[in-house]
Amino acid sequence: MASAHHVSGPVLILGTGLLGASVGLGLSRLGVDVRLSDPSPTAQLVAQDIGAGRVLGAGEALDPQLVVVAAPPDVAAAVVRDALRAYPGATVIDIASVKVSILHALQDDVDAGRLSAVQLGRYVGTHPMAGREKSGPAAARGELFTAMPWVVCAHPESDPASVRIAADAAIDLGATVVRLGAEEHDAAVALVSHFPQIASSLLASRLMNAPAHALALAGNGLRDTTRIAASDPKLWIQILSHNSAELVEILHGLREDLNRLIGTLEDPGADGALLDLAELMSQGNAGQARIPGKHGAPPQAFAVVTVIVDDRPGQIAELLTAVGEAGINLEDLRMEHSSGHQVGMVEISVLPGRSAELTEFLIQRKWKVIQ
Repeated sequence: MASAHHVSGPVLILGTGLLGASVGLGLSRLGVDVRLSDPSPTAQLVAQDIGAGRVLGAGEALDPQLVVVAAPPDVAAAVVRDALRAYPGATVIDIASVKVSILHALQDDVDAGRLSAVQLGRYVGTHPMAGREKSGPAAARGELFTAMPWVVCAHPESDPASVRIAADAAIDLGATVVRLGAEEHDAAVALVSHFPQIASSLLASRLMNAPAHALALAGNGLRDTTRIAASDPKLWIQILSHNSAELVEILHGLREDLNRLIGTLEDPGADGALLDLAELMSQGNAGQARIPGKHGAPPQAFAVVTVIVDDRPGQIAELLTAVGEAGINLEDLRMEHSSGHQVGMVEISVLPGRSAELTEFLIQRKWKVIQ
């Protein structure tokens, strides 16, 4: 049965990669009429096969309420411009990772007479802060945007009705709407998304010629910090080049910190060297502590109960069942395998006032809890 939704449709999705197909899946499950179009016939057929919508037929007439441009940053502005021309009654949004360069390109189109100011008013830049390391429609998930931030960037010429439709689409997909200007958005994502990608990729590149015995010692720390290094390089080349001005400023700051650290480590016995290292690490602690956790709460809001489990099928399910039987809400979960041993550690985050209760409950049921 279709659920209630704000967007009436039809919705046309231009680009059926991971994000475009995920939008199609989410809206189609709500009963919205979704049409799909992609330069790749294979990609759009795969998106159709997984239930993201129906491929728009050649020459098929369509009067969409909403057009979602899910194209890479280097072509997004051109696709938006063409959609604004082709569908005069539609709100057109893009879901690219950068906003300023696309908006400026469209404003240039207005100045050059390729678009009218009225047409530009139907455009709203947006950015769902969600994704996966995998790409393509086969990796799409209808729940990809659930509880994730979805940035809506109205510009001075935006039609309020189009801004409302853009926000409604995000809400229908389960996202949390965040309203920012294009410049604010690009500065924010440079720090919390684009810069981490660079740092992860640079770190992972150091492993290319690492000896096998060193990599055999790798634990979750290395896996966590290099996870996003597996992302699509073709897409990231475009994202980084389109947001280069914001990134350069951040990288200059990183270079200063690296030069400071290198100078300290070249003479760790010098006066004040250890204090300098302690300050650098403490600054990292302070920054990490500001990252919101579940429901926007800081990580310190939760206590961690660590349980040793055997590496066999069903162990995690049994543990989660036990936590449920204790009547305690699981706030977060992290697993780490022990290298060379058939055991692992499961870190269960709960409210601080319930950690002792959960520990006692699990011990009574013969679970191995680290205290």
